[in-house]
Amino acid sequence: MPQQAESARPQGYRHKKRYSGWDVAFNVFNYGLISVIAFVCIFPFVNTIANAFSSSHAIQSGKVFLWPVGFQLDAMKSVFWDDNVIRAMLVTIYVTVVGTAINMVMTILTAYPLARRDLVGRKYFMNYMIFTMMFSGGLIPSYLLNKELGLLNTLWAIMIPGAVSAFNVIIMKSFFQNMPEELREAAVMDGCGNIRYLVRIVLPLSGAVMATIGLFYAVGHWNSYMGAVIMIDNPDLYTLQVRLRNILLLSQMDTSLEVMQQQGKLQVIEESLKAATAVFATVPILIVYPFLQKYFVKGSFLGSVKG
Repeated sequence: MPQQAESARPQGYRHKKRYSGWDVAFNVFNYGLISVIAFVCIFPFVNTIANAFSSSHAIQSGKVFLWPVGFQLDAMKSVFWDDNVIRAMLVTIYVTVVGTAINMVMTILTAYPLARRDLVGRKYFMNYMIFTMMFSGGLIPSYLLNKELGLLNTLWAIMIPGAVSAFNVIIMKSFFQNMPEELREAAVMDGCGNIRYLVRIVLPLSGAVMATIGLFYAVGHWNSYMGAVIMIDNPDLYTLQVRLRNILLLSQMDTSLEVMQQQGKLQVIEESLKAATAVFATVPILIVYPFLQKYFVKGSFLGSVKG
């Protein structure tokens, strides 16, 4: 009879799972907790955007919460008309593009040999690399090393020292190890050398992990702050994060903007200017992220299947 009842059910029928009262309460609690955490994480940025496009009177009176009040663009105009901010943006773009390219080349050239099981001393090299994840030379030795190398007050001082990340090398190495060994053997039989095999076969199959690692490096360069503050004294080489710090802490603006404010052409207060600069520094990386999001999770998980 039970079998006849099962066969009598229409095609595509799915048994509806019944939840107990405890299951419902547990799900409600989980969704509620996740919603609260998500709101706490998103609220500061949404509030910053609202302040960037709100009127000075609304900000001073504390009326701005999740959406702009008295919508205006004076704060954003102040940022775009500040030559120092635009110069810092160009410097940051250069550091992000060139630095990420250096990172990817160095990471690939390090991870691929370590992924080869026939590499002599592979375990020792891995141990040395893992050691650097737990211990470092410190700030002062790093500064002295950059000074001896003549990298101070150059953009190389914030790109070369972090050219390789041990964590990213381990992820990419694990991804390379997951590739079938038969693939390399077939390539070798066809007369393919190591470099050609890496460039023509391995890298085209590693789009997911390369996009993931590249995003890690790009975000790191875009948000880099401490290295630029310590290693660079030339204002013309300040990155966007350093310029943002100057605006947030010292309220430094271009002289022409102050003159325009005195003439009444712009009505911008300090809080609105800070919010507009923060949005200006954050939006570019948010625009890039959606195009790489589909690779992000895939690359991270594929690179962590094996040790």
